[in-house]
Order: sequence, then structure tokens, then C-alpha cells
Amino acid sequence: MAGRGGAARAGLLTTAHGAVETPAFMPVATQGVVKTVSHEDLEAVGYRLLIANAWHLALRPGLGVVEAAGGLHRFMAWPSAIATDSGGYQVMSLASRREFTATGVSFRSPGDGTMRHLTPAEAVRTQEQLGADIAMALDDCPRLPASREELGAAVRRTGEWARACLEARAARDTALFGIIQGGTDRDLREGAARDLSALGFDGYAIGGLAVGEPGEDTVGTAVFTAALLPEDRPRYLMGVGEPGQVLAAVAAGVDLFDSVFPVRLARHGLALTGEGRVSVRNSPAALDSRPLEAGCSCPACGRYSRAYLRHLVHAGEAAGARLLGIHNLHFMYGLLRDARKALMEGRFAAFSASASAPWARAAGEGR
Repeated sequence: MAGRGGAARAGLLTTAHGAVETPAFMPVATQGVVKTVSHEDLEAVGYRLLIANAWHLALRPGLGVVEAAGGLHRFMAWPSAIATDSGGYQVMSLASRREFTATGVSFRSPGDGTMRHLTPAEAVRTQEQLGADIAMALDDCPRLPASREELGAAVRRTGEWARACLEARAARDTALFGIIQGGTDRDLREGAARDLSALGFDGYAIGGLAVGEPGEDTVGTAVFTAALLPEDRPRYLMGVGEPGQVLAAVAAGVDLFDSVFPVRLARHGLALTGEGRVSVRNSPAALDSRPLEAGCSCPACGRYSRAYLRHLVHAGEAAGARLLGIHNLHFMYGLLRDARKALMEGRFAAFSASASAPWARAAGEGR
């Protein structure tokens, strides 16, 4: 690791499609694209790592289409690194349409109603066929709150699937991450971390959070779990993108993050700033000639006023969501770039306290 600040660390994640400085945020390109934002927009910000969803891409456009294009990087025209999720999130989101089997999980397709079976081996093969730089083991992620029995069953199933995923891997240039489940139960988390750490994955993801639990439980569980994971492997907190929570996890030694949070807020007229969230939907923005954030170099702030962005949002113009999305992703990139710089300069604690303060206030006010 290049820089430390307590448990926090700055490092370099090397992939077959380039190196990524960590801590880093991964924009979510579920279907091979970040909603409302182009690849050119992301590259201009500085992003060199996205995360897509292998299960969705295998359904549409299909593995054959992607392979015919020369793999996911060429198909997407994204030359930098790509991580993929295995379909584990769909085990949760399609709970009413799924059945666990002895070998995996079956889903009834929302489109045509046919049953589709997914096994750990197939999840790994699919991600390798796509050409992902970082692949996720198949996991069982229960929505919270859940009973301890449900959480325990998910941990056991995730552990069994993790072993099957490792047995199935063939492409050594695709890093394979194991996923720690257990909800907010620390005993289950500790057991899952111990068992999966012993298997020797290339990296470890903290899953099963930001799925219905209170925000303070998200942070507390992530911090607890990070300390259980191997020091010499990347640590990835799945689905968490609220800036205060991200900084708390960086302080605990987490390296990677992903979330739809920045672009989802943008579609609702909300911007991330150093002072917290700013809404351009509200009437005070109608005559506000200021940019979203003074000193921000993103295209939205460099050219447009809050009043104009409010007009675009209220008019339902796609440009409004795009510009706010670019700004929010610019903010997240800058937040972690600045965290890394602070780590390198030995002042992370002071940086984190200052940058986290607006989000702590917002949480205290219930926003």
C-alpha cells in the first residue's frame, strides 16, 4: 500500500485493462452503460473502472452477441477495467420469482415467464466469457430485516457457492472476489469472513448491506467486517455510495465502492456537494444563478446555473439528469481522489472529519 492512515490505505489495483488507484468508486453500468451518462463523460471525469451485471448482460444482448464483438470491453467500447456482478443481487431482487435448488437458483424470467437456472459454475463462466477484469462469486443476499435463521442459511449457501466458484474458474486474468454475507449479525459475519478468507480469493466484497437496514448499521457492520478481511487483498463494499458512509468505510480499510446513488439522486434533481445535498427541484433554485458548487470543474458547474438545471429537470429534459449525473459522479471521484491524496500526505483523519461533517448533519436531521 502506498499510503496509510490508521486502517485506511491508498493503493494500486492492477488489472488486465490498466491500473486503478484506490480507494476508488465504481459507477454502475448494469446493462453496459451508466444511466444517462456516456463513456466519454466518465473518461473525462477520470474513471477507469466500471461495474456491470453479468446476469443482465447474459440475458440481453446475450453472451453470443458480446463474444462476437470481441468481449465486453470491445462491445461497450470501454478500454479500461470492468468488474461484473454475478447475479447475486437478483437472488434478492427477484425473491418472489426464484427457487433455490441443490445446485444453484432458478429464476422465473420477468420477461417471458420461463425458468432460468443459475449455478455458481455458470456465474463464473459467464463473467469469464464476458472478459471481466474482476468477477464476483455467486452469493445469496437476503433483504433486511431478516431472521437469524434466514441469515445463517444465506451465509451457508454463499460459502458453498464460493467453493464451487473457485473450482469452476479457468481464466486467471479475471480476478475472483468472494462475498461476505451475514446481514448485521456480527457472529455470522465473523464466521463468514474466516471461512472465505481461508479459501484464498483474489479479493473480498462486503455484501448484504444497504438492503433495508438503518444507515448506522450499514456503517458499523462494514467497519466491523473490513477488519476481518486479509490485509493483502482488495476490499470492496457493495452498493454503498452515500459520501459519509463511504468515508467511514475508507477509514476502516475499504478500497472499492459501487452504487447507483449518484445517478439516482441526479434523476430526482439532487446534487452532491461539499455542503451536502442540493436540490434544484425546489422553488428557491428558480432564480439562482449560482453553479451547483463553486469551484467545481464539471461541465454542469462550468457552464450552467441552478436555475437552468431546475428548468431542465422540471421540463423532463434528459439533459438535466445527464448534467446532474455527471456532476454527482465528478463529486464521488473527487471525494476519493482527495481521500487518497490525504492518505499519501498523512492527513486523512482531518480530511475525513471535515468532508464527512455535512453528511453527518444530514443524517442527524433525517434527510
